[in-house]
Amino acid sequence: MNKVLIAAAAAALSLSAVSAAYAQPPGGWVRHDEWKKGYHMRHDDWARGQQVDWHAHHLRRPPHGYEWRQVDGNYVLAAVATGVIASIIANSH
Repeated sequence: MNKVLIAAAAAALSLSAVSAAYAQPPGGWVRHDEWKKGYHMRHDDWARGQQVDWHAHHLRRPPHGYEWRQVDGNYVLAAVATGVIASIIANSH
């Protein structure tokens, strides 16, 4: 019985790993239709993003307390303290 449960758990894990590998399109971009001005980003999404040098990427200067992040191939300008989006440049793929 334990061997059957272990085998079932291993199969489920390998299926979820395969699903996760194919969840993101090539290039690492993901479309987030819910991300709009005023939307509160989840902390996990914000933390996953990389801070962007706005000048080097030809983005507008962020207001005090905001920063640009590249998250899932999208440029997101949001408040550091709250995660509220001020602007987004979504990947068009």
